[in-house]
Amino acid sequence: MKYCPQCKADMINREMDGVSRLACQSQNCDYVYWQNPTPVVAGIVEIEGKIVMAHNVAWPKEYFSVITGFLEQGEDPAEAMVRETKEELNLSVISQSLVGAYGFEQMNQVIIAYHLIAEGDIILNEELDAYKLIEKKDIVPWDMGTGLALKDFLANVSS
Repeated sequence: MKYCPQCKADMINREMDGVSRLACQSQNCDYVYWQNPTPVVAGIVEIEGKIVMAHNVAWPKEYFSVITGFLEQGEDPAEAMVRETKEELNLSVISQSLVGAYGFEQMNQVIIAYHLIAEGDIILNEELDAYKLIEKKDIVPWDMGTGLALKDFLANVSS
């Protein structure tokens, strides 16, 4: 960001509470670009006892993950995950529970993760081109983002 969206003055780096922040250089403007994380929902979607892992068309071919999506303005996170499950997989959610919230610094996101039990026939939307149904015991979580949610979910399933 080169110019202030409020007054059009140049933006500069300014030290604030020990952190360098992009801020308006004008003395008459108090705009600061906080670069707050984007809220994202993630769904560990279960159908017939297995977890759906999907492949996004933009990813390397070996990457599969849980279902994710961005929150719409004014949308409840739980409702957003039900919407994403229907949009991306064509599945209807029959029950849902919160797994947790996770920082994903690499993408500047906060992930709100749910476990969803769903029913129906999987039909992928244009964002996805493949899926796998995986036994819970065969899932190996990764060490960031949605992998942390999977790790917590699996720990609670086995306990």
